[in-house]
Amino acid sequence: MNKSRVCVVTGTRADYGLLYWLMKGIQTDKELELQIIVTGMHLSPEFGLTYKMIEEDGFIIDEKVEMLLSSDTAVGIAKSIGLGVIGFADTFERLKPDILVVLGDRYEILAAAQAAMVAKIPIAHIAGGDTTEGAFDEAIRHSLTKMSHLHFVTNEASLKRVRQLGENPKCIFNVGSPGIDFINKMKIMSKESLEDSLKIKLQKKNILVTFHPSTLDRLTPKEQIGEVLDAIDLIDENIGIIFTKPNADNGGHTIIEKIELFAKRKSNVNVFSSLGQIRYLSMLKYVDVVVGNSSSGLYEVPSFKKPTVNIGDRQKGRLQASSVIGCAVNKIAIVKAINKAFAMDCSNTVNPYGNGKSSEKMISVLKELKDYTDLLQKHFFEVK
Repeated sequence: MNKSRVCVVTGTRADYGLLYWLMKGIQTDKELELQIIVTGMHLSPEFGLTYKMIEEDGFIIDEKVEMLLSSDTAVGIAKSIGLGVIGFADTFERLKPDILVVLGDRYEILAAAQAAMVAKIPIAHIAGGDTTEGAFDEAIRHSLTKMSHLHFVTNEASLKRVRQLGENPKCIFNVGSPGIDFINKMKIMSKESLEDSLKIKLQKKNILVTFHPSTLDRLTPKEQIGEVLDAIDLIDENIGIIFTKPNADNGGHTIIEKIELFAKRKSNVNVFSSLGQIRYLSMLKYVDVVVGNSSSGLYEVPSFKKPTVNIGDRQKGRLQASSVIGCAVNKIAIVKAINKAFAMDCSNTVNPYGNGKSSEKMISVLKELKDYTDLLQKHFFEVK
């Protein structure tokens, strides 16, 4: 029996962590053949050449699509998308996948989907239907929904939005967040092992910070990170601060430069390009508060019963647990939110994105479909 070729695209450390158990499941399944394409930040020395992590995890990378320019301007990002479409077109011609699996809302994934769409390769999209009003990722995510044929959403509200976009109800599946699969299945590192691995010493109290450019914000990335750093500067110096660097978005380089300069004059601050999924999730166990505007603060952190200070509008509209505190991009508001977070009891927090087994659910759907090409001709389903 011929195996169905399921091609997974990953462009960042974050989406790889969410895709890991799906990839493992496809890799070991007797009816499916895994193909892996890496692109974007995975191939950048600046962001840690994280494709090596994928190989260390026992995966074979079938293709690498170079598309990330060193420029993080709007022009540079637009050109990167164009390079990506060209690269993915050639790659799909060589690999000839039966179906493409993509996750999220980044421009690297938009490039992959555009090339697949015109090549008549069916697309399965994970995490469509969410809303994030503070970034152009919102438009990319909804565009991916319209280009896709299978929809693996993370919650009921997102399912309804995908349905509103005219998608076939029979092709929309609420599977929860695949990130929770990793939390349930991984072995958390001990505090000592984590410290040894990172060559740091955690303090009695610690904050994990990840701040990405909010691409539709009125403030520039420089102004945004300035408010964040000014707030952290007001925090007790006995509190440990761990930064993970932002994604390759408009203004990302500015944020990285500001963080690195800040860290040089603060003995309680450590900065990492990427912790990797196991170290990142292990860190969530040992820190007291998570600060920033990453989707992880909403998706994964609630499972650890820890508070998230969600800054600005980047995640505005996304489903949030009771452990999430929203605040403006303003140093005083951020400090107040952090102080509130330290005093919070999150022991009764329920993660609204499910309880795991997302990967198994997606693989079951992929295996039930015998001919993916039947999905290609779409009909707009009116909401009545």
